Amino acid sequence: MTVISPRKILQRRLWALFMFFFIPGLLMASWATRTPAIRDILSVSTAEMGIVLFGLSIGSMSGILCSAWLVKRFGTRTVIRTTMCCAIVGMMLLSVALWFASPLAFALGLTVFGGSFGAAEVAINVEGAAIEQEMNKTVLPMMHGFYSLGTLAGAGIGMALTATGIAATTHILLAALVCIAPVLLGITAIPDGNGRNVAGETKTGEKGLPFYRDMQLMLIGVVVLAMAFAEGSANDWLPLLMVDGHGFSPTSGSLIYAGFTLGMTVGRFTGGWFIDRYSRVTVVRASALLGGLGIALIIFVDVDWVAGVSVVLWGLGASLGFPLTISAASDTGPDAPTRVSVVATTGYLAFLVGPPLLGFLGEHYGLRSAMLVVLGLVMIAALVARAVAKPDSQARSAMENGYER
Repeated sequence: MTVISPRKILQRRLWALFMFFFIPGLLMASWATRTPAIRDILSVSTAEMGIVLFGLSIGSMSGILCSAWLVKRFGTRTVIRTTMCCAIVGMMLLSVALWFASPLAFALGLTVFGGSFGAAEVAINVEGAAIEQEMNKTVLPMMHGFYSLGTLAGAGIGMALTATGIAATTHILLAALVCIAPVLLGITAIPDGNGRNVAGETKTGEKGLPFYRDMQLMLIGVVVLAMAFAEGSANDWLPLLMVDGHGFSPTSGSLIYAGFTLGMTVGRFTGGWFIDRYSRVTVVRASALLGGLGIALIIFVDVDWVAGVSVVLWGLGASLGFPLTISAASDTGPDAPTRVSVVATTGYLAFLVGPPLLGFLGEHYGLRSAMLVVLGLVMIAALVARAVAKPDSQARSAMENGYER
């Protein structure tokens, strides 16, 4: 009987998590790059498309609200396995909805899809944090980088299939089928019991400040709200923004979206280097300013090549917001699943209000003008970035100011 070393077991677990971050990005981009075609198939206006996308917001919020309870009740492995399978079913529903050209059915499919990944959010991040502790190495931003890598791959495939005239119905169904085997294989590398163990340790550990009275945690929520709004608005609207707002063709709109995902991917894969050398506050503030610059250029400059460069800046700026705030939330006190869930829920508010709000504003004022809301929120994130400071950094600051002399 072959004995597998603990190091190899940990490596398999790490790569399984990389894949569980990659698959949501791939599936998200698979339908997001086809939004112009989806709008035409469903025969809806820009405002009505925003209402259809609201199904994703409802599902995501419902899933994330249940996620902490699910992790503490069933453990990360069970939650990841169930939610990933449900997400694949949701993608199949999207394909069926397009086949029947039903906006209601498409919104229902998005609800199932969003709810599945919303519920998986805390599970895969808690699992990722556990691996970080065992490896004594920062890997969570790289995990989120695999999500962006998935969106990049999905955007590239979507661009190619759009150019070759493959129907969106077929594209979305194939994307769902391709993910079945990796999910079933990867879940075997995830150990049972994680999440439930965290809940048990919390009962006997340090109590700390309740999350609902923790002002730092609430401000972290403001940061993630803004950065998630910046990321989500690009995922929902960037192809249409390029087509309707800048006059690009649908194929070129998908290419521009690929530029955004490239920026997200590069930012997350290289983010660990900056995090190890600079403070969280510096990285979050710089990210917000960089993303704000990209969004502002898209809004105010009507030059094709500038739009292409701007979406890369937008992606770079939005890339580290979510993983850094998740890490910051887990540092604010005990019961990490609940604290991560609170911050993730706040971030998902952006997905809840974003599609209908930007759709309404886009219908009346144009999508480029609607992006002013995103720009304003990103600037607020830059102002309150100090909330993500590490506790040990705060302690050192207190000592330097004479509190422990």
